[in-house]
Amino acid sequence: MTDKIALITGASRGLGNALAEALAPTHHIVAVARTTGALEELDDRIKAAGGSATLAPMDITVPEAMATLCRGIHDRWGKLDLWLHTAIHATALCPAPSVAPKDWTKAVAINATATSVLIPYVAPLLGQSGRAVFFDDAKAGEKFYGTYGATKAAQMALARSWQAEAERTGPQVRILDPQPMATALRARFHPGEDRSALAAIQDEAARLLPQILAD
Repeated sequence: MTDKIALITGASRGLGNALAEALAPTHHIVAVARTTGALEELDDRIKAAGGSATLAPMDITVPEAMATLCRGIHDRWGKLDLWLHTAIHATALCPAPSVAPKDWTKAVAINATATSVLIPYVAPLLGQSGRAVFFDDAKAGEKFYGTYGATKAAQMALARSWQAEAERTGPQVRILDPQPMATALRARFHPGEDRSALAAIQDEAARLLPQILAD
């Protein structure tokens, strides 16, 4: 097993799933998501390629679960080298006056509150030399993106504040801009879209990987 440890929150599908596979040759992957079956499929692919993973079928909106996860990482490895936060919730597009309270509450919990809980849990594991990576999607203020745009903007505000605060002390915080991809999340926003013009998820993971790992 490699001595480099990468935590990926939101590893069951989409970009997080593809990045888990892309990082597996150089990192032991701690894969977090709610969908056990998808995590097991990821584990099979990683093992088939000669890598290793630890599966954590957990809900990131449960602080106690995240505390248990991070304590387990500390007890087993004592540190993290990399944290990729790709978990996100997307509600259907709708006008601002039509935002459903339950959709708003869920988006705030996953996109904003969970991030605010995870940062202080993960930061000690990253120490001064580890790296946290967030993925921007600037939809705030666009028509019909009220719930997603507002909660994603809150997530990125937290990430940017941490980035500025940790500039001299570490850990290193990076914010990357993925290209539009043929993900299930995007399909919720744009049903019926011609997906042939979108980047393949694995190709985008390969494009982002050097930015994630570069010194």
